[in-house]
Amino acid sequence: MNHYCTLFDSNYLSRGLAMYESLKLQTTAFHLYIFAFDDKAYKLLTKLNLEFVTVISLEQFEDEKLLSIKHTRGAGEYCWTCTPSTIKYCIETFKLDECTYLDADLYFFGDPAILIEEMGDKSILLTEHRYTPAYDQSSTSGIYCVQFMTFKNTFDGMKALNWWREACIDWCFAHFEDGKFGDQKYLDDWTDRFEGVHVLQHLGGGVAPWNVQQYDLSSSRFELIFYHFHNFKFITKDKVELGLYFLNKKNISLLYKPYVIHLQQISQMIQSLDSSSCYSGISGKKPFHWKDPIRVLKRKMKRIYNVYDTDFITKE
Repeated sequence: MNHYCTLFDSNYLSRGLAMYESLKLQTTAFHLYIFAFDDKAYKLLTKLNLEFVTVISLEQFEDEKLLSIKHTRGAGEYCWTCTPSTIKYCIETFKLDECTYLDADLYFFGDPAILIEEMGDKSILLTEHRYTPAYDQSSTSGIYCVQFMTFKNTFDGMKALNWWREACIDWCFAHFEDGKFGDQKYLDDWTDRFEGVHVLQHLGGGVAPWNVQQYDLSSSRFELIFYHFHNFKFITKDKVELGLYFLNKKNISLLYKPYVIHLQQISQMIQSLDSSSCYSGISGKKPFHWKDPIRVLKRKMKRIYNVYDTDFITKE
C-alpha cells in the first residue's frame, strides 16, 4: 500500500480526477489524500465518493502559520507554499510510514510503486527535471521538480520536510529571487544538506514537456510511468494549449490524445452533476497570433506555443 497526496481547486478538478483515475488503472494498492483548495472542489469531490480517496478541506488542513501568510500569496503561490504542509499533515494525522506528493497534472501510464521502491532504505525521493539542453532552466527553476516526491516518517525524512515547510512559509513566490523560486529551488542542495536523499534514476518517472524530446516513448524498451502535463490548459471548451515546448506529432498522439479524451469524458461526467459551473480551468484567453511580439521572443528562445482544436488532437 502506497500513500499519496495532491492538492487542487475547482479549476484543476478535471485534471486532478484524470490523475486519480489513471493511477487507479495502474494499481489498487494505494490511498490518495486530496486537499480541496476551494469549497466547490470539496463539495463535488465529496459527492463523488471516490474509492481509495480521503478528501480534506482547507478548514481541516490550514493552521495558524499558513493562515497568517495566506494573504501575502497569490492563489498559485499559496498552493506551492502548502505543498510540504500537505505531506506533513498526512503523515502526522493519518500516522503514515510514508507519503508521496503528486502534482495534479500528472498522468500515470504505469504503476508508480516501482519508483518508490527504488529509494530502498533512503528517506526522501527527488525527481530531476532532466531538461532537454535547449530548455534548461535549472538555474532559475531548479534541478529538481516538485511533481513526485516521497517522504518517509523517519528522522531524516521529517527533518527535511519540516525544514522545507518553514522555508516555504517564510518565502514562496512565483519569481526568482536570491537563489529561490517558489517551493522548488529549495531542493537544489538537499543531497548535501540532508541525509537519506535518493534521486530517482528511472527515466520513466518524470517525463515532461521540457524533456520528452530526448526519449522514444514508442520503443518497447522505454517504460513510461508518468507524464507531467505542465502548462496544459483549455483556452475554450474546444481549444487547448499544450505549452511552450516542442512536441512532435508522435508524442501528441501517444500522450495528449488519451489525456484530452479522458478530460472530455470527465468534464461530461462533472457537468451531469453540476452544470452551473466549469471545473476545467478554461482560460478564455485569445490564442497568440504569429505576429505577436511575445511569441516572436519565445520562438527566439526555441520555444513555441502549441494551440490546437481538440478535434485535431483526438481524431484517429
